Amino acid sequence: MEDSSCDLISSALEIISQKGNPYYNVSLLCLFVSLLVFVVSTITKNYSQVDKLWSIIPFVYTWMTVVDQRTLLMAIVATIWGIRLTYNFSRRGGYKWPVWTGDEDYRWEYIQEGHYLPILNNQIAWMLFNLGFISIYQNILLLLIVTPSLVAWTVATDAGCTSSDLNVLDFVAAFLVLFFVIVESIADNQQYKFQTEKYKKINAKEPLTGEYADGFCQSGLFSIVRKPNYAAEQSIWVSYYIFSIAASGKVLNWSIIGVILLILLFQGSGRFTEKLTLMKYPEKYALYQKRVPLYVPNMLALGKSDTGVSETTPLMEKKAS
Repeated sequence: MEDSSCDLISSALEIISQKGNPYYNVSLLCLFVSLLVFVVSTITKNYSQVDKLWSIIPFVYTWMTVVDQRTLLMAIVATIWGIRLTYNFSRRGGYKWPVWTGDEDYRWEYIQEGHYLPILNNQIAWMLFNLGFISIYQNILLLLIVTPSLVAWTVATDAGCTSSDLNVLDFVAAFLVLFFVIVESIADNQQYKFQTEKYKKINAKEPLTGEYADGFCQSGLFSIVRKPNYAAEQSIWVSYYIFSIAASGKVLNWSIIGVILLILLFQGSGRFTEKLTLMKYPEKYALYQKRVPLYVPNMLALGKSDTGVSETTPLMEKKAS
């Protein structure tokens, strides 16, 4: 039930400037990390410094809000998400020593060359983009996606709010988060296995057939949506937002901002990734785009067994046969 006496926005604005509480502490940490990654990325020219923290810093924020059973549950599921994603990033070469090295997201090079916005091939424009978007905005986003934890903390500690025990919605949220973590894990494993096998065949100079000849994964979850890991990541944080509803009784509260901004980021990021893949495999990927949706499965097509890819015949040969 909604508690009309609990003004979450007013409470947040009143608390944020008070030292020693989660609002103040997470904001201070976010500012520090934003400036740190800007300095490090500018010096090293490796612009994936935020990527190294993407799966770590959000669950650190959640542990800074733990005050009751609900916020503890939220921190636990966020940590499970973070550990799994950190492992996946690590096995792809994301972490090396020194810590500021490691794999850089290939998209930054294309963006820096002006493929996304032509002005970004200018050094000053790129520096401002690195400061404003890569370093500051992305770190603010990583804080915003876990702000349901701040809402739950507010409800539990603000005398003007009626605190509630764990309820059905909390367990629904936890179940959904963990479910989509599993989906994301399966998608990442399928992609990792595909890429490993593809380059193994290439290095061994073996003939490539089927999706290996096409160059990109189209089986498993990738036969249902083109970006299953992206879809799962967005779903995880939509599910995490449900915790704030369970805590406050408000279907809409200010922490939904993080969910909305994350979804918008993935729309732009996903489309740009699609553009680069289409540049690399113009004909084959165009056919894949027509056959398989980007994020949301086509329920009418799920029952069809034909994925459009043969294990022994390259896609374009199959289409021509």
